[in-house]
Amino acid sequence: MLCQQSLKGVSELFISVSQLCLTLGQVTMRLCVCLMLLSVVLCVSADRFGLRRAGHFVRDAAGGAWDMYRAYRDMREANYKGADKYFHARGNYDAARRGPGGAWAARVISNAREGWQSSVSGRGAEDTRADQEANRWGRSGGDPNRYRPKGLPSKY
Repeated sequence: MLCQQSLKGVSELFISVSQLCLTLGQVTMRLCVCLMLLSVVLCVSADRFGLRRAGHFVRDAAGGAWDMYRAYRDMREANYKGADKYFHARGNYDAARRGPGGAWAARVISNAREGWQSSVSGRGAEDTRADQEANRWGRSGGDPNRYRPKGLPSKY
């Protein structure tokens, strides 16, 4: 199945590159054909390992970004004082459980958010440090309930 998808992608690439080569002229046509054949060989040989692993990473990263968004949405919906660290830890925990791609997405989103928050919102370095601690705790597999405030509805 994956091999058929790869070959379909290679054939589409071959068509577009050949059209480009025709516009560049016959001199470059030979070079383009050689590069396309080399690309096909590399793609087919990488199909079993690299392409599949890259696909899993991207899928996990997308799922991890969704987990982070869901935690943020729940935090906004709950609007519960003192619960932000719990939602930070929970989002990172859920994302990291997906695998390396999810952990990567959680780290990138968390760092970007905290970088923005510390420079724009004026909440201060201490709040950013505490948020990052909760982020790392969740990403490392720590139980997010460590940061759960008393009285937070069980829905979350």
